[in-house]
Amino acid sequence: MDADEFIAKWQVSGGNERANTQLFVTDLCALLGVDQPQPTQSDTVRNDYVFERHVVKAEIDGTTSNGWIDLYKRDCFILEAKQGSAADANAVDEGRGDALRDLFGQTAAERFKRGMAKRGTEQWTGAMLRAAGQADGYARALPEGHGWPPFLLVSDIGYCIDVYANFACDGRPYVPFPDRRRFRITLEDLRDEDVLTRLAAIWTAPMLLDPSAEAARVTREVANHLAALAKNIEAREQNPDRVAAFLMRLLFTMFAEDTRLIPKKSFSALLAKVRDRPENLPPQLTDLWKAMDKGRFTGALGEAGETVRRFNGYLFKDTTAIALTTGEIDVLLGAAKADWRQVEPAIFGTLLERALNPKERAKLGAHYTPRAYVERLVGPTIMEPLREDWLGARTAAMEAAEAGDREKARRLVEAFHGQLAQTKVLDPACGTGNFLYVALARMKELEGEVLELLEELGDERYLAELSGHTITPENFLGIEINPRAAEIAQLVLWIGYLQWHFRVNGEDRMPEPPVLRDVKTIECRDALIEWDRRELVRDDQNRPVTRWDGTTMKRQASTNRLIPDESARAEIYRYIEPRQARWPDANFIIGNPPFIGCRRMRKRLSSPYVDALRLAYNDLSGEIDFVTYWWARSAMLVGIGKVRRFGLITTKTIAQPSNRSVLREHLEKDRGRLIHLKFAIPNHPWHDQETTASVRIAMTVGAAGDSAGCCGQ
Repeated sequence: MDADEFIAKWQVSGGNERANTQLFVTDLCALLGVDQPQPTQSDTVRNDYVFERHVVKAEIDGTTSNGWIDLYKRDCFILEAKQGSAADANAVDEGRGDALRDLFGQTAAERFKRGMAKRGTEQWTGAMLRAAGQADGYARALPEGHGWPPFLLVSDIGYCIDVYANFACDGRPYVPFPDRRRFRITLEDLRDEDVLTRLAAIWTAPMLLDPSAEAARVTREVANHLAALAKNIEAREQNPDRVAAFLMRLLFTMFAEDTRLIPKKSFSALLAKVRDRPENLPPQLTDLWKAMDKGRFTGALGEAGETVRRFNGYLFKDTTAIALTTGEIDVLLGAAKADWRQVEPAIFGTLLERALNPKERAKLGAHYTPRAYVERLVGPTIMEPLREDWLGARTAAMEAAEAGDREKARRLVEAFHGQLAQTKVLDPACGTGNFLYVALARMKELEGEVLELLEELGDERYLAELSGHTITPENFLGIEINPRAAEIAQLVLWIGYLQWHFRVNGEDRMPEPPVLRDVKTIECRDALIEWDRRELVRDDQNRPVTRWDGTTMKRQASTNRLIPDESARAEIYRYIEPRQARWPDANFIIGNPPFIGCRRMRKRLSSPYVDALRLAYNDLSGEIDFVTYWWARSAMLVGIGKVRRFGLITTKTIAQPSNRSVLREHLEKDRGRLIHLKFAIPNHPWHDQETTASVRIAMTVGAAGDSAGCCGQ
């Protein structure tokens, strides 16, 4: 059976999904060239690829109920089938009475109430959303040992298949795949070979569709190119900060080329054109970046020049271009060949910091914190409460729409979106921004679902004015003491945001100018203390006193392990009138503060700094670890109602006696218990960003009030 035959056969289907589902799936398997489902066995443990797979569902009231999955394939998908209609069921029934009663004694109007609604109506949209929720419930009810399938499929038989994915297979919400513009596969789409290949892979090798593996490969490749280039340039420039700023402008220009923010392949063509005359590159780059800053004509691109969009922002205020050799231009051409649309911001910041920072470059080939680990904290800290809010708003909106009050439905969804667009996330030790980016990605996914429903409700006015009220990098706030890491974090957020803009809106819809807003949400400063002034500590001969800078590592010759580079020194300061640092207002706090035990703080941070810190936080024990100051500050903000939840990575010692006094102050009932732990993992693998060693950490998520939480593994 080819696609045309399949479409011709199934586009006229109707009636009850029970009558059509199994034949539809059988034909679809033939079209995809995959095996058909197997017979159901009495021993349900063996039912790995069957129709009507039995599960036992846990209900909210503590009881259980039986459920049957329309089609289940272990480690691949759950398929929930519905049967929509091209006509209004009530209109079909009118004047025909009981003649239309089906095998189950129901009229078309009664079947309509069961979710078999007219396609394109609010009732149909509601039925499809409820079906997705039903499939998610079945995934949660699968027996132990089966695990979460990476895909949920919701099919309106003979019309479409909605595809949802969760490649982490960990119980977090399934999201439209590959994005909200393409997750619905209609019958007509089956004429597209790429669509057929994607569907076949869901049946046979679903994890190959996970974009994260390819994104990680591309990101590593890009970072290696930039590291090689940075090392060569630094050898003659002797100014790593200037080199890093130059390379960040270059990499964003390559990203802009691949996303068509500037004409496709135009920057690569410029590099190729000047390869044999490298002295021509700096003036051409400067002219291009000035044009990108202002939005004007540049002669650097194309044969006759191009007018480019206005980027503005902070990135192109400095348009300095460093001279490159022919060999360095070749390295840049190699980097430009990568598909910059596939760069994974969740790891790009870490790798970019290692590539551009001579002190960090030794770690470039080492492990980095996987995105999945970051997701484990972002979920319970930020997304679970936001999705609970969305579930309530969406349910109320669909009830209003199905009752015929479309305007009320729109207002309910608009109100939720307005609240979502104002949500702020703070990482008070943000490094290169990986936690903030993952939060942005998850929140943009949720926003996509909200906009999808507004589109279904025909809210054209609100959608047309969306640019003024949507999730942008301005929702994500950071504090970072390392200037270069702070710059990289800001760049990571903009690249991630623009990737999601094109994912949600399509590659042809360009963002409104200026592409980069002249707003910096990452503050470069100390997150814990501020002071009136600093005084340099000097020795008896009036020389500045120094210490190991606390970050620079080198490879030990005998073991090849990373060890502190004691030749990298930092001056020691005395802090006058120290006090607790201000944190910007936010709804959620998340992050991975530095892992420094109490006994190592003076060596790593200096005695005057530790003295200033303890003076500013004199209500806390002097025996707590460095990370516990972040925990105490976050818990206090949640307890007084200024922050909704916080989620932090800490050392495993957070629960040990030296730190327990802080936890007791906020968690124990006899002290008023201002917060409770909503989620905790006491022992989780991690990669230390400073040593790159494998370590064990704890995750804690705090929320206001006295309630029960859960413990993860």
